[in-house]
Amino acid sequence: MKVKNIVFATANPNKLKEIKSAINSFEIVGLKDLKITEEIPETGDTLKKNALQKAKYIYDKTGLDCFSDDTGLEIEALNYQPGVYSAMYAGPDCNAENNMQKVLQELGETPNRAAQFKTVIALVLQGKEYFFEGVVKGEILKEKTGKGGFGYDPIFRPIGYKESFAEMSIAQKNEISHRGLAVKKLITFLAEF
Repeated sequence: MKVKNIVFATANPNKLKEIKSAINSFEIVGLKDLKITEEIPETGDTLKKNALQKAKYIYDKTGLDCFSDDTGLEIEALNYQPGVYSAMYAGPDCNAENNMQKVLQELGETPNRAAQFKTVIALVLQGKEYFFEGVVKGEILKEKTGKGGFGYDPIFRPIGYKESFAEMSIAQKNEISHRGLAVKKLITFLAEF
């Protein structure tokens, strides 16, 4: 069976744009397309639990095949925080700028800047659950660089690159990013399903 379209359970327009640019073998339907505007629960204590909770919520609500992701930034010197709490690291009403400032402040001049981004994608397909993971290792910069990307992209530089994620094009970032790697696994699985 070839999948023709699938719901991506996100209200984040940046994530949707990134995913749509990475997948052209089938149509990605966003929550806005389905007129779903309520906040999707995200109460898990791991990336895997959160991703599955969001995908199941939309699958149960619509009956449509659905996937969702959850992503965390894990910083070695901060005991792998913010991790699953990356989106709200600076508090419940924070934004990406607040989160980045908190990370930079907590790290200060710490020489160990090692970090990794991890994405877990949960897919609910015909009622069955599947998971795909992507990890990219890198370091936290001492200050923001670049205007692109979103979230922590301006302060994260992947190993082997001179640019932060925020300095890369979407296509370049998709090739090497945590989400890009997880999406490639998802695409391969769906192509063979």
